[in-house]
Amino acid sequence: MNSKRTGRTPESALAELRRRLEAGLVSARLNKSQLAGLAGLSRGTVQEAFKAGARVPSTFTVAALARVLKLSAAELQELRRDAAGGVSGEGPGRPIGQWEPHALEVHPAGHAPGGSRSVEQRVLPGYVRREHDRLLAEVVREAEQGRSRMVVLVGESSTGKTRACWEAVQPLAEKGWRLWHPFDPTRAKAALEELQDVGPRTVVWLNEAQHYFGDRLVGEQVAAAVHALLIEPERAPVLVLGTLWHQYFTQYTALPGADGADPHSRVRELLSERTVSVPEAFNASELAVASSLARGDVLLADALTRARADGRLCQDLAGAPMLLKRYENGSPAARALLEAAMDARRLGFGLHIPQAFLTDAALDYVHDSDSDQLIDDWAEKAYAELATKVHGKRAPLARVPPRQQQRPPGSPAPTGNGASRIQGPVFRLADYLEQHGRSVLRHRCPPASFWHATLQDITQPDVLDTLARAAERYHRLQWAHHLHHRASHHYSRSALVQPVRMHEEARGLSAAETFRLATNLLVRLALMREKAGDHNTPESLHQQANEDNSPGALVRLALMREKAGDHNSPESLYRRAADFGNDFPQLFPDHPPSRMLHRLWPYGLDPDGTPTGPWSAESEALPQASSSLPTGA
Repeated sequence: MNSKRTGRTPESALAELRRRLEAGLVSARLNKSQLAGLAGLSRGTVQEAFKAGARVPSTFTVAALARVLKLSAAELQELRRDAAGGVSGEGPGRPIGQWEPHALEVHPAGHAPGGSRSVEQRVLPGYVRREHDRLLAEVVREAEQGRSRMVVLVGESSTGKTRACWEAVQPLAEKGWRLWHPFDPTRAKAALEELQDVGPRTVVWLNEAQHYFGDRLVGEQVAAAVHALLIEPERAPVLVLGTLWHQYFTQYTALPGADGADPHSRVRELLSERTVSVPEAFNASELAVASSLARGDVLLADALTRARADGRLCQDLAGAPMLLKRYENGSPAARALLEAAMDARRLGFGLHIPQAFLTDAALDYVHDSDSDQLIDDWAEKAYAELATKVHGKRAPLARVPPRQQQRPPGSPAPTGNGASRIQGPVFRLADYLEQHGRSVLRHRCPPASFWHATLQDITQPDVLDTLARAAERYHRLQWAHHLHHRASHHYSRSALVQPVRMHEEARGLSAAETFRLATNLLVRLALMREKAGDHNTPESLHQQANEDNSPGALVRLALMREKAGDHNSPESLYRRAADFGNDFPQLFPDHPPSRMLHRLWPYGLDPDGTPTGPWSAESEALPQASSSLPTGA
């Protein structure tokens, strides 16, 4: 029977409904607090049902009140429908198909190609189903079959938890289910006030569940209301989906302390056996599936170029848009640091960029109109700005914590050109911004402050040499000259080969022969530094010569490491040196290194390590080619 046939207006129907409830309350000799307890409703919901001017109570509130007050449920529901203007009262929420995923807090990954970059133009990348998706799908099937269920996905930030929930409810959308996302006026308050109104075939969306269960005042009440929703048969089926970070899961499920305090007992009970873990990274098979999907998916393909190595695909997709916004909307000083880092990476720097270099290099990246912002502490503020992380735990420019490499006792110090050889703090540019810089800055020559900072702050010979060649490509020939000169002072093999090549071109030697002479020169320099009492540089020089498989360098490096107490790596070096002869490999493993040295003398060293044999003939040209070497070498 509708309101037209009864002749009731919505206002008169609501007034009649409340009059009957008041009469029932008096007859039952209860107050509203007692009624709320017996009906399983909150005091606020009961107060609102009786209050003039308040909204129409839900179907479930009316049913619960009718049961306790022993009133006709059918008559009260008819009054409720007339008061609501004929609306059936399915409870809060709206059909799943009417929701936009980003409105449910799915992290945006990008925009449609050629779009306006508006909210409506945001698109979702292809989705790869993983083990937690299978478990989630089982829970959804049980809900679809009529059983109320709850599951909370637990994982770190931006690991795909919310997207997994969105994908999981799509079969329910086809069945006409509703979805309710409580957030107004606050998440916890909205949930507490309206959970009792949730009806069957509704998904309750508790994304970032710490905002509901962790509320200091009502978190436990929200957990109790969710539990009541799950066990009331007349409201089934409902599906409660939530997400949590690990830290909150650990906090809520901790057992009471020694003092007996147990602030999350209801939450702990609710979460028991209702959580599924989400891994931080894709495994190899999942990455293979992502690669197949990426053939027609620009966003996914782009993310795979950066995330294939560590498998953190979701973090990259979630963090990339925010990283770009940080760059585009950052302060002038922050943008200058980022662009200096972008140029450094695209021109040949390693992953770890010295802070001293970045600070000096950034000066000319700041436009003249913004130069007044470079006050005394500008760099400190800019680094702090860029250290703030976005989704996926990515910072635009993050400081790299120092890590001491663990080596066997007595092993020599590492001689690589990585962060371990850089003095002072080092920073790493976010992969996405590095890729962005390679694209947008590829035709731009770095300003003078970049080259000056390289010359002033960088001592890594390979980096100096690489940037010298980059300066040549940009026709910054004076900078290139000085960078080559500085690289030679730090014993760069590539820099040292330049004077050798110039000297030997007239003799008609091939490039390979010229490079071999430069390698021999490195070994000679190392021996000279040893005799001068330098115990650090020779290792580095021998290591560089070793990269070209110089037999003399190999043996000398092995001797140095034996002397330092390293009993592991020398054998492999001796083996490599022995490979230069026909019968040398036969000496292993029966012959000790001392006997092997007697067989290696024709290849550069006699048994005590002194240059001899073919080395002497080749070395005649070296003094003439060494006039441009660093003083004291």
